[in-house]
Amino acid sequence: MSLQSYQTVDREQLAQDIGRLHKQALADIGAEDFKHLKKIERWGQACTVVGYGTAWLMPNPISAYLISQGSFTRWTQVAHPIQHKGYDKVEQADKNHTSKQFAKGWRRFLDWPDWMTPDGWHHEHDLLHHYSLGEIGDPNNAQHNMEWLRQSSLPMWLRYSIVALFSGIWKISYYTPRTHKELCLNAARQQGKPRPATTRLGAWSLFTEQGRSLWLESVLPYIGYRFVLLPALFLPLGSVAAMNVLLTSVLAEIFTNMHTFLVMIPNHAGDDVMMFDEKSNSKGEFYLRQILGSVNYPTGSNFNDFFYGWLNYQIEHHLWPDLPLSQYQKLQPQVKALCEKHNIPYCQQSIFKRMLKAADIMVGKTSMLKPAMA
Repeated sequence: MSLQSYQTVDREQLAQDIGRLHKQALADIGAEDFKHLKKIERWGQACTVVGYGTAWLMPNPISAYLISQGSFTRWTQVAHPIQHKGYDKVEQADKNHTSKQFAKGWRRFLDWPDWMTPDGWHHEHDLLHHYSLGEIGDPNNAQHNMEWLRQSSLPMWLRYSIVALFSGIWKISYYTPRTHKELCLNAARQQGKPRPATTRLGAWSLFTEQGRSLWLESVLPYIGYRFVLLPALFLPLGSVAAMNVLLTSVLAEIFTNMHTFLVMIPNHAGDDVMMFDEKSNSKGEFYLRQILGSVNYPTGSNFNDFFYGWLNYQIEHHLWPDLPLSQYQKLQPQVKALCEKHNIPYCQQSIFKRMLKAADIMVGKTSMLKPAMA
């Protein structure tokens, strides 16, 4: 998008048009949206059951993939929209599928067993990322986060190799400590305490309060659940069966990391995606940034969207994070038409093309756009 085109977008009219679509979607929300969520939830649960139900036979990639898809579904298609309050407005939704009850207290490992805490994810993603998209303050700004690699003297082939290896461990190596760090910083601000010193290694140190809480609240509980408790349930079938489940679970964890990396990182990265130096100054500008700073993948059917985790509707999601998943399918064609009306680029491409563009950003081969250089 040229600088002139960016400057001439009618922000006020854009805000009115987007507000009209949002009002339309809110009026359309009902029982069918919750039925849709429950159906997708059952699909994920079926993957988990079949995955573990076959994992004890031998370590194998098919069972690992099914377990991985179950974990992926639980995060991206159940926890994600519920924590965004996507089903709080649905009268027919039970309280355990609303933001006030989901994954709270003892329900954490029943509703959303994962490395990161629900509170940490909510603060880092729902608040910081969504309301600072593309800015330095965006914790998921790929270009900013990877400056250490972009500015390194390593050969390009090695930089790409590092990105590939990182994709298999990024939930535990990046997302878990990052969400925990942001939650600790927010707690210190709310309590009027000085900003705690944070370093990559210090975040894991048992000699710091932040490190100890990371281990006790995130790392050890998940290890105990995924790699101790679940394999132990198969001990009545023999120690070999339990070991098979453990090995398959480890492989499933790598698959889940790679799957989430593939769909999440390219959503906001590429040499045709914008980043910004300052905060937006109007509702119209905010909406414009959500469009120019986000990327969609192919959209359409439940089957297609299930494997993308509904993250293929990233533009629509960033415009209205508080909507049920099924509403994005209805709104996507209308948002695309609205972008054409306002002469705003609507980026939608193959996930593999977008992954290459994101990797190019991470290694320093290309850079993201800014309004002054667009």
